[in-house]
Amino acid sequence: MKKIIAITCLFVFLVGCGTDSSTSSDTVVFHKTHEPKKSNAPFSDAVQVGNLFFLSGQVGMDHGVRKLVEGGVTAETKQTLENIKAVLKEHGMKMEDVVKCTVILADIEDFSSFNEVYKTYFPQKPARTTFAAKGLAVGAKIEIECIAVKQ
Repeated sequence: MKKIIAITCLFVFLVGCGTDSSTSSDTVVFHKTHEPKKSNAPFSDAVQVGNLFFLSGQVGMDHGVRKLVEGGVTAETKQTLENIKAVLKEHGMKMEDVVKCTVILADIEDFSSFNEVYKTYFPQKPARTTFAAKGLAVGAKIEIECIAVKQ
């Protein structure tokens, strides 16, 4: 009987020593856009969980005039990455904080052209998935979403 009580007490003690999984690092924060012209968008520019930031997909749109830049996939890729850079900056981060990107091309034949621009923005070579899909938003040739870690 004493052994059963001792084992029960030990079990209760060990369970009581467990960590609380609802720490502040688990808090989810939905960051609205920093661009007034996108304030009615039905999504957040970024969602933060602890020090992880999940950025919404960006396209090669000049947000000042709300139009895609001209010049094909190379110009759109550059603008897309500048848009990502702006969102990161808004949250105190840089391109070097990006750890994963998902790239969607309207035409997989644009892979080489996109890649030439992309590699100039990411010397740290974050993990990446690239695929083609028909019918990107606003007729874009490229869309990129990223995950970043705030240091």
